[in-house]
Amino acid sequence: MKIKVLYEDKNILVIDKPSGILVHPAPEQARYRAGPDQETILDVFKKKYPKLQIVHRLDKETSGVLILAKNKKAHEFLKQQFQNRTIKKTYHAIVSGSVKNDRGVINKPIGRSPKDFRRHLAGRGARGEMREAITEYKVLKRILLPLAKGEAGRGSEIQSISPNPLLKGEGEKFTYLEIHPKTGRTHQIRVHMKYLNHPIACDSLYNPDNPYPKGISRLALHAKSIEFKNLKGEIIKVESPLPKEFKIVVK
Repeated sequence: MKIKVLYEDKNILVIDKPSGILVHPAPEQARYRAGPDQETILDVFKKKYPKLQIVHRLDKETSGVLILAKNKKAHEFLKQQFQNRTIKKTYHAIVSGSVKNDRGVINKPIGRSPKDFRRHLAGRGARGEMREAITEYKVLKRILLPLAKGEAGRGSEIQSISPNPLLKGEGEKFTYLEIHPKTGRTHQIRVHMKYLNHPIACDSLYNPDNPYPKGISRLALHAKSIEFKNLKGEIIKVESPLPKEFKIVVK
């Protein structure tokens, strides 16, 4: 598998993670029902960088910028930035429905779902340790989109948008968002958007029953950019191009 490198120095590697690949092996492989031999991001790059360490994660179906540390010193240096919340992360997402406010902040602790061990939950009914979670968002575009063929679009392959424009008032409502997570909880953006009643489009875990927009059949969440300090103290900002399926849908 060929994966694009977006930034590299002697300590740090930043890659453009494709959707559909795990960052590292088990227990995630069992959780996602992936076989033990499925290649992960760590597998791909450890061949060249044997001391490589994971600094943070992206969910299997999330694409975009991912930082990797080439050595222990870099790992500790970057981890400290994540813990101090000095690293700036920007995501782009397509969510179900029309988000009312142009901007907003979701400040809601996240716990576990009592019904499904794979899921996390914000708000009423959450169980276990409740961990602080803060997510900022901004509306980029409110859009009407035709739906994928089949029941709610589930299981459909990516299809191109019809060349025929939608008539006024036709189609399903979706919103294109820019999102800035201020904390780094598991599934944070997916859980907070679900809490807002605007779950991420094509999210089989948190949004299984809502329609899929025609043109995209993967989780509509992309890590667009990240800003951090390298070991020289230089501020580095790395951006990942918007995936082609996003460009089709939000054009």
